[in-house]
Amino acid sequence: MKLGLARVSTDGQDHSLQLDALKAAGCERIFTETISGTKAERPELRKLLDHARSGDVIVVYSLSRLARSVRHLIDLSEEFQRREIGLMSLTESIDTTTPVGRFLFHLLASLSALEVDTLRARTRAGLLAARARGRVGGRPKSLDPVKLTVVKTLLSEGTLTVAEIAEHVGVAPSTIYRALKGGRSALA
Repeated sequence: MKLGLARVSTDGQDHSLQLDALKAAGCERIFTETISGTKAERPELRKLLDHARSGDVIVVYSLSRLARSVRHLIDLSEEFQRREIGLMSLTESIDTTTPVGRFLFHLLASLSALEVDTLRARTRAGLLAARARGRVGGRPKSLDPVKLTVVKTLLSEGTLTVAEIAEHVGVAPSTIYRALKGGRSALA
């Protein structure tokens, strides 16, 4: 029996492409999940593994839909071999029911991990280069130096509440409290 697994990482993504491919590949039952591949607990993958029997073939659109790490892919592959369950990846044209398919599986899993590691390294290098040029990532401060001066002036006058001042400068009261530890007493 061919059993399919379709996975997307977020609710904003769609299973349709994977489902169509899995149906065309002859899957009799398809398990779908919306969860990051890096999560240790994946309920639908667990159901699929519990349902699969010796002689079954698990079909995925791509190895990246099955797992995100080489270690996890290899662990699953070893479990499939031990339980005499095959694995087919449609995108990579891998069929682990053959010796060449098993070899290709391990080779592509390693290449996939290399791609992820390379992307992480490039991202880190880009962030370091940006910091070296004085650019810091993240959301801009909502309470800039001009607004902070206005807040301090209004607080020192004592006629407005922190909530009123926050509304006046367009920030949340908690932003003011974070900027001025101690509120009005910080100005004394």
